[in-house]
Amino acid sequence: MKKKNFKKDLTRRLLSYVRPYKRYVVGAFLFSIFYVGFLLIGPVLYGYAIDAMLGKDQMQAEHFRTVFGMVGAFAVSVLLASVSQKLLGNCVNTLCYKLVKDLRKEAFYSITSARLRYVDSHAQGDIVTRVVNDVDSISDGLLQGVSQLFTGVMTILITLVVMFVINPIIAAVVVVLTPLSFFVASFITKRTFRSFREQVRVQGELAAHTKEMCSGQKTVILFNEESASCEKFQNINARLYDIGWRAQYYSALTNPSTRFVNAIIYAVVGVLGAVFCILSDGGALALGAVTLSGFSVGMLSVFLSYANQYTKPFNEISNVVTQLQSAFASASRVFEVIDEESETLEGEHHLAKVRGDFRIEHAYFSYEPGQKLIENLNVDVKAGSKIAIVGPTGCGKTTLINLLMRFYDLNSGRILIDGVDIREIPLNEYRKMFGMVLQDSFLANETVAWNIAYGKEDATPKEIEEAAKAAYCDFFIRNLEKGYDTVLGGNTSISQGEKQLLCIARVMLANPPLLILDEATSNIDTMTEMRIQKAFHKIMQGRTSFIVAHRLSTILDADLILVMNHGSVIEQGTHAQLMEKQGFYCALYNSQFAKTE
Repeated sequence: MKKKNFKKDLTRRLLSYVRPYKRYVVGAFLFSIFYVGFLLIGPVLYGYAIDAMLGKDQMQAEHFRTVFGMVGAFAVSVLLASVSQKLLGNCVNTLCYKLVKDLRKEAFYSITSARLRYVDSHAQGDIVTRVVNDVDSISDGLLQGVSQLFTGVMTILITLVVMFVINPIIAAVVVVLTPLSFFVASFITKRTFRSFREQVRVQGELAAHTKEMCSGQKTVILFNEESASCEKFQNINARLYDIGWRAQYYSALTNPSTRFVNAIIYAVVGVLGAVFCILSDGGALALGAVTLSGFSVGMLSVFLSYANQYTKPFNEISNVVTQLQSAFASASRVFEVIDEESETLEGEHHLAKVRGDFRIEHAYFSYEPGQKLIENLNVDVKAGSKIAIVGPTGCGKTTLINLLMRFYDLNSGRILIDGVDIREIPLNEYRKMFGMVLQDSFLANETVAWNIAYGKEDATPKEIEEAAKAAYCDFFIRNLEKGYDTVLGGNTSISQGEKQLLCIARVMLANPPLLILDEATSNIDTMTEMRIQKAFHKIMQGRTSFIVAHRLSTILDADLILVMNHGSVIEQGTHAQLMEKQGFYCALYNSQFAKTE
């Protein structure tokens, strides 16, 4: 029952994306009627032609005129059917690609507005597969399904009407035998959806592993893990092969099975039609109280053709089952992305001017339930202070930054800025207060100037150059092929240190009231780092700044040092005060400057 409801929900949601483009649905419906109508005129025409050729009471010249007239009419019907089919294809293609465009746009917007927890908990390759490959799979399934659904339904309805008009008894036999095709097809297709759903899941897993290996190729080679990486790839690929083979096997059974049933129906129609032809001998046939019109050889030809046309849509639909099952499986994965809860941007409190007082009160946070990280954290930061956050790996330094930026929200407790709970401030306004430089540098495949001005679209070229000079990256930028107009990526390669300098220039251009530096100079040489520290010292004047540092020599002048361990602030004070305590910080500092004998 759950599976039925699940598929109904998927179908209902997909149809909701079709509603804005109803005119294409109407067009496809009308052109499918024209296409099928003109296509089904043909059998009637050459049926009459056969009867005309076999007629005994007509002149030979009249036979030829009738036959040639039927041939001409048949040619016109084929031409009109071709035009209708082309227009039908245009409507269906436009409908499907517009629907896919909307799906992909919503999925991408959902990712950009989703909570960071979702992106952190899913492999990037899997997310990319959902937005690109899975949406394409929906498109492929719908392109075939919609067009063949319209033409198939019209073919079934029209052929049924014509067959009942010609001979209701044989038509009734065809209708009675038809459910066999449905039974065979439904029996097989019930076993395919689960396999296709598992197939697209493993495809996402394979894409994630491939991307992971490509991005970390140097590390893989360094540790001689190529064979292990290939072995894992082969294992995933082998699972994908088994699942894909099983899915394709079941789906491939549908077509030949239904064709076999339809061949039986065709044979029954042929035998019954031949019997009626012999019994009627061109005249009316009385069967008890029922009198049937004459059943000629031409009419038998028409009936056989219509019986074949009647069963053909079932074969076509069974062919599409594979694509439709894959489309439904992919749709479920795409809708998982679209339905992902987005960040709450609303807030009632607007800060006209940011001073920079921070207070963390009784904060509790963990990434996963049951895995304790930050417990009862209390911190008081005065405006304009330079706050350093230090501690061993895994102590919660980066987590504290994530909480300050509202990448994650507290499980309990609160964080206040200038006395206001940060959850009461509109999220886009709150994050604009911060300038942030991370250890991992993000640069888009755009020009150098574009990357520096990222976040400040109205920046002038002069402002961009001044920010680059302040970050000591103007020199290497001018040595690039096109200077500030050089597009990063492709053939242009810059070092990690140069990337970090560009990110620092970006923050200096934004000139925000609050700063967060998470190992902002980790990839920069010592000489340049000293210059950058001077530049940072200038922009930190009067601004509240949070600095995550592993090299304690860079934060000796901090107004307040928070020493974290196991998610709690165990010590706080200036460098001199903490050294005087001879506690955890003192041991940590001395470990970095220990003398070797």
